Amino acid sequence: MSPSILMAALIGVALLFDFLNGFHDSSNVVATIISSRALSPRTALLMSALAHFSAPFLFGVAVARTIGHEVVAEGAVTVPVILAASLSAIVWNVVTWWFGIPSSSSHALIGGLVGAVGVGFGLHHIQLNGLGKVLIALFASPLLGLTVGYMVMRLVLFLVRGASPRVSRLFKRLQWFTSLGLALSHGTNDAQKTMGIITMGLVATGYLSRFVVPPWVILLSATAIALGTATGGWRLIRTLGAKFYKIRPIHGLASQLSSAAVIMAAALLGGPVSTTHVVSSSILGVGSAERLSKVRWGVAGNIVMAWVITIPASAAMAALLYRPIVWLTAI
Repeated sequence: MSPSILMAALIGVALLFDFLNGFHDSSNVVATIISSRALSPRTALLMSALAHFSAPFLFGVAVARTIGHEVVAEGAVTVPVILAASLSAIVWNVVTWWFGIPSSSSHALIGGLVGAVGVGFGLHHIQLNGLGKVLIALFASPLLGLTVGYMVMRLVLFLVRGASPRVSRLFKRLQWFTSLGLALSHGTNDAQKTMGIITMGLVATGYLSRFVVPPWVILLSATAIALGTATGGWRLIRTLGAKFYKIRPIHGLASQLSSAAVIMAAALLGGPVSTTHVVSSSILGVGSAERLSKVRWGVAGNIVMAWVITIPASAAMAALLYRPIVWLTAI
């Protein structure tokens, strides 16, 4: 198969992953603002899509460099590896969306890379320093989301003590800004994962001599995730917006503010966090700050199980896909 056809196939698969990432993770951004009735579903999704498109141009591509340059050795970055990793992440996103389970596209992609490289080149081609940076970001971010969500909610409750119920109107209006901030932080972090995939492919096929994200890659990736976000993964929106507890305007405001702070800080530092994990945990932190019994912890337990198995499941799937993809690309 010619390098141009391989590159076209890789870009197509990467953009499909990006679209599904937006479709799958749109719930992270809009679930609370829709559930608290601060914005209509259509308006919330449109605002989120525009923010996702703009974010990579505003805040840089540090996460793309981490994904594409620091996790696996350059000699192991081949088109079959990238295709196997991307396809395994796509399958995992579709499966978890179907069952309404918020899971991590970031975990799925990292697991796919590890599985494909492990089968194709051996685990010694995994760069432990880079992988460690990614894993620390992925696993520490839910704890930060939970903690920051709890603290923000306690602060908000303190500030509005004694206020009349009409304060909910203020919370609804403030969510226009906090939700926008959350959408920008999500677009800054997640669109860059696809940029990393495509740029790895450009280096692997010789179109680029070193890892530098071209402007057209940023444009394509931003567009794909924006389109996916505008479509909206309603199964997951219902899970995050209703199944933990009844979301009111105060919860929406506190969870959006805390999630945006954690995700944006990680994106600027180059840490590819799971926005799903951060948003879910911040919603839990906000609810538990009001009352521990308020949260349906059984639903949270099911989501944690999905988080735990995402990396090994996507790694196993990529390992199975790698050999058939090598055969197909050699034709």
